[in-house]
Amino acid sequence: MDRTKNKMKEGCLIHEEEHDTNTKLTENTEPIEDRSALLENALIEEYLKEKGYSHEDLKKLPADLVEKLMKEASQYASLKMEEVEARAHFVKELHDDASALEK
Repeated sequence: MDRTKNKMKEGCLIHEEEHDTNTKLTENTEPIEDRSALLENALIEEYLKEKGYSHEDLKKLPADLVEKLMKEASQYASLKMEEVEARAHFVKELHDDASALEK
């Protein structure tokens, strides 16, 4: 029976597979970037910038204000991401409809 383990070491994802023979195959691979997380972080930065703040500024603010700003920024990012997803779905539908007409 094969077992798989993933570990982080020095910024790289280590993928190990253990086989019945107890030998280990190790493969160094780069961590996979979560594009949704990158977009979400960019949108949070955008919101904070619109409000006149940066992540560095948050370290100097009272905790209750930081919590309020981050809650608002997260809600903003979630709504924008839903909008992006809805637009992508709409474009896919248009593309699928156009493909069906070509047949």
